[in-house]
Amino acid sequence: MSNKARREKTPIKTFGITALAILILVGIAGAAPFAYVTNIGDYDKRGPNVAVIDTATNNVTARVPLGGGWPVGIAVNPAGTKIYVVDSPSDSTVYVIDTATNKVSAKVNLGSSYPARITFNPAGTRVYVTKQHDYTDIFVINPATNTLMAPIIVGPSTYSIAFTPDGKKIYAENCNNNTIYVIDAATNKVTANISVGDSPYKGVITPDGKKVYVPNYGSNTVSVIDTATDNVIATVPVGNSPHRAAVTSDGNKVYVANNNTVSVIDTATDNIIATVPVGTSSHEIVISPDGNKIYLGNFYNESVTVINTKTNTVTATVPVGEWPMGIAVTPDGKKVYVVNAESDNVSVIDTATDTVTATVNAGIYPTGIVIVPLKDSNMTAQSTETNSSSTEDRGIEGTNISSSEEINAVELNNYSDENNSESGKDNGSNTNESSKNNSTSGFGLLGSLTCLYGGWKLGKR
Repeated sequence: MSNKARREKTPIKTFGITALAILILVGIAGAAPFAYVTNIGDYDKRGPNVAVIDTATNNVTARVPLGGGWPVGIAVNPAGTKIYVVDSPSDSTVYVIDTATNKVSAKVNLGSSYPARITFNPAGTRVYVTKQHDYTDIFVINPATNTLMAPIIVGPSTYSIAFTPDGKKIYAENCNNNTIYVIDAATNKVTANISVGDSPYKGVITPDGKKVYVPNYGSNTVSVIDTATDNVIATVPVGNSPHRAAVTSDGNKVYVANNNTVSVIDTATDNIIATVPVGTSSHEIVISPDGNKIYLGNFYNESVTVINTKTNTVTATVPVGEWPMGIAVTPDGKKVYVVNAESDNVSVIDTATDTVTATVNAGIYPTGIVIVPLKDSNMTAQSTETNSSSTEDRGIEGTNISSSEEINAVELNNYSDENNSESGKDNGSNTNESSKNNSTSGFGLLGSLTCLYGGWKLGKR
């Protein structure tokens, strides 16, 4: 081939390779995420498992078996490559699921303890597991080696912990002695004890890391802690039995879920600016990615309340199944997945209309959910960021971790279709087959262009 021909061909070849790379990235970015749901069993009477739901089709595409205990919690590492599930109390083991293969790749034995909740630090380099009942320590796990490190010694019934955004401090709520423990994340040592109201529960930290808002269930108040001094700088009266809180991404408002209302706190003044009537015994509260909507599960009303954050008014009350527990929003904010424990299913809410558009039979007594977008260059991988909602089960609270022993998991394509007829279950509006790989949006175009580029290369030889 002449030098002139080579020069003419090189720009075309380079353009083709560049275009192909861009198309690969576009196809991956457009791929639908997957929802991971914990259950105590499935319709074939197999044991505890995690159902994997393709959010493009709302079909269960895989089912990952766990041990013999009750899966009380589920979480995702910051990279989105691993799902962590903890069983309690008979098993007390943490299982790590590889999201690329949907297989259990490791486990950590927690001994004869009662795990309560799990939290990753922001960097994903440590995992913290709190315990129930009278245990006075917090598990610390190194996810790089999947081994237990020295525990953090605290008071009994320290269930919930939260990190400052820089990962330097941990705030742990103890509901028995009405104390918040401040823990230095570098040393895992308690550096301060902060007295708050009666039965503190599930505090949230503002995005700038300057304040902690702690609902006090027994005092009907929220304690506001200045993280610079670790002192309570305000006590805000709210509704009855506050037990959940969420902060907007701009840090301007904190929404506190009470027994039948939501209190809205202005973080600039720490005053209540609105009180929104909702259903009874709200169990979970999440904010849409754009910050425009609150979704609140009403445990006894079998509904989800939708609140407009600009007007602080209820815009919809969406009927779902019995005992809505976990709630998660897809990264694009288009769908909300609500885990209904007593109904053995998951309600899928279209956020454009705030109506249920699908009901997925995830398994028996589902309680926890996380959503993982696809962001890996491997088109079969189901990985990445975490969009998690805390999971609890009538006093049994959620958690997850990793370990060192490989276990085989079961991957069942089109699993939900196989079981639609079992036990009178029906997936409702789910009509697409997961085996069509509808979740990998852009794959058909990508494949066609790959073939065209290959044909062009052959034709030039």
